[in-house]
Amino acid sequence: MSTATTVHEVTYDLLRALGLTTVFGNPGSTEQTFLQDFPDDFTYVLGLQEASVLAMADGYAQSTGRPALVNLHTAAGTGNAMGSLVAAYRANTPLIVTAGQQTREMSLCDPYLNNPDAALMPQPWVKWAYEPVRAEDVPAAFMRAYAVATQPPAGPVFLSIPLDDWNKPALGPAVVRSVSTRVQPDAERLRAFAARISQAERPLLVLGPEVDRAGAWDAGITFAEKLRASVRGSGLSDRCSFPEDHPLYGGPLPLTIAGVSDALSGFDLVIVIGAQVFRYYPFVAGEYLPAGTEVLHITGDPHLAATAPVGDSLLGDMGTVLEQLADLVEVPNDRLSPAGLRRDLDPDLPAATAPLAPGDVYAALSTVKPDDAAVVMESTSTLADLITWWPTRRPGSFFATGSGGIGWGVPAAVGIALGDRARGVKRTIVASIGDGSFQYSIQAIWTAAQHKLPIVFVVQRNGEYAVLKSFALLEKTPAVPGMDLPGLDIASLATGYGCRTATAGSTDDLVREFKAALAAEGPTVLVVPTQPRLPFLG
Repeated sequence: MSTATTVHEVTYDLLRALGLTTVFGNPGSTEQTFLQDFPDDFTYVLGLQEASVLAMADGYAQSTGRPALVNLHTAAGTGNAMGSLVAAYRANTPLIVTAGQQTREMSLCDPYLNNPDAALMPQPWVKWAYEPVRAEDVPAAFMRAYAVATQPPAGPVFLSIPLDDWNKPALGPAVVRSVSTRVQPDAERLRAFAARISQAERPLLVLGPEVDRAGAWDAGITFAEKLRASVRGSGLSDRCSFPEDHPLYGGPLPLTIAGVSDALSGFDLVIVIGAQVFRYYPFVAGEYLPAGTEVLHITGDPHLAATAPVGDSLLGDMGTVLEQLADLVEVPNDRLSPAGLRRDLDPDLPAATAPLAPGDVYAALSTVKPDDAAVVMESTSTLADLITWWPTRRPGSFFATGSGGIGWGVPAAVGIALGDRARGVKRTIVASIGDGSFQYSIQAIWTAAQHKLPIVFVVQRNGEYAVLKSFALLEKTPAVPGMDLPGLDIASLATGYGCRTATAGSTDDLVREFKAALAAEGPTVLVVPTQPRLPFLG
């Protein structure tokens, strides 16, 4: 004979069954009824600001390959987290984002901390948003949220829960369901795509972030090597899906319409797998495709298939598509493998004093950065140097924001390290962060220090927003204010949050301090004064 249980008890049993026993949050008054009597078999990861909280959960979910649970504070906390929510949505990260709500009894009179349109607030940056009509519906709402978040294309969902719901009687045990996380491609259309690829004389393969997220890294290599085609990455990709030192790799595509069209010139067929067609950023007008070039687009996201300005599309799981294409495509025996990206590296390591050139920073650290380290990138103006000296060689080892907003990298590195620990993986996280980006979510390093995470934050201190200065030149907008960042004492700030800190005055200092950071217990913030340099945005 069963005893009556509360919504709180039933929901926690459901979360156990779904493997959602780690909660990322910053507690508020409307969330304490959810967090009361917090079970010993659950883990609460405290962040000091909601934008960091959500980005930590994003990194954690990307590291583990499983959804993560986030708890925010009503409307104000959800508002704080919105920038990170955009990044999670763009990166197809499965998150169940919850927020407290005022009591149902007072809802009509709009009390303090009430969110009168809670389900509307996070849209359009969630797949589903809901506030249960009855307290009894809370467990079922969590089950539906899990199903929506994990089904392809994965992404964040949002639940608003009135604070008085948790202690109400439940209807009974929650119904636990499983859902599919892979969508098989249309077999007939896939064969038609394979036939067109087989007939191509000069194909180009573009592999985007969906490939790495789907665990299809090796399948991508197998297909590229059979096709013997040049491979490009998508511009400003949030994941890397092909080894960047592979002989077939030609680097990321440009970010403009004109630039992409130029890059595709000479190819009769472009096969875009797991990427947008195409990721554009600054507007430089041109034709979407050069004459004589066609596009085949394969993605797991119907939105990306619908918004592509050119090309024929196919929906499906990346691993399945790549494996089947490798079997179906026929390649002429006399096709020669093209040359990949040239990496003319100076064998003599640089010896210089601060301010260092960004390339010297990456070159010096390339000798001491562990091969299995994961890289989190949020220093956009130095991305070209990073690709040159720190090419991604392994799956699941390069992470960047999915949205373009800054402030994601620092807390995401914390979440990735926590995710590695949860799945029993020991590796260093090296976060290359700009000095401007570092300020957006600096409070996240406190969580890194509290958990003694193996992270080295390499903060290049160039004293400016270099990317924005490049845009000012591109858009012919002189005298834009707010481009310079004087007076930041990053090392002192990091010390105040409990991190080991160091400042590198030369390349020798940089190598020595990085080695010490690898041996330290917990995170290090390594500040490197660097020379300002404007990136190319073409």
